[in-house]
Amino acid sequence: QVQLVESGGGLVQAGDSLRLSCTASGRTGNIYRVGWFRQGPGKEREFVAGINWSGGGTRYEDSVKDRFTVTRENGKNTVNLQMNRLKPDDTAVYYCAARFGLSVDYNRWGQGTQVTVSS
Repeated sequence: QVQLVESGGGLVQAGDSLRLSCTASGRTGNIYRVGWFRQGPGKEREFVAGINWSGGGTRYEDSVKDRFTVTRENGKNTVNLQMNRLKPDDTAVYYCAARFGLSVDYNRWGQGTQVTVSS
């Protein structure tokens, strides 16, 4: 089993930066890819960014492409999401999730971390 724990959320002002971390434990050798998702108030959960566990293959949702960066820390079971120039629309609970092997589904999720951006 793999456990995922997000950290780094908080309350910031528009234009500020924040870094979220997703730390994996357990059978991390089975992880193929990690994604970041978010769910804002009254909204459906949406994909934000993804990265292969090896560190390549980054992808971003269009609205964050020029502001967010997803990275895998070398030698650590941690994937970070650096969020710059935050906007009130970025307010959401942010989740990381893992894909395993050939699965196309993210089937292991963290508990989420709240990000609130005030205007």
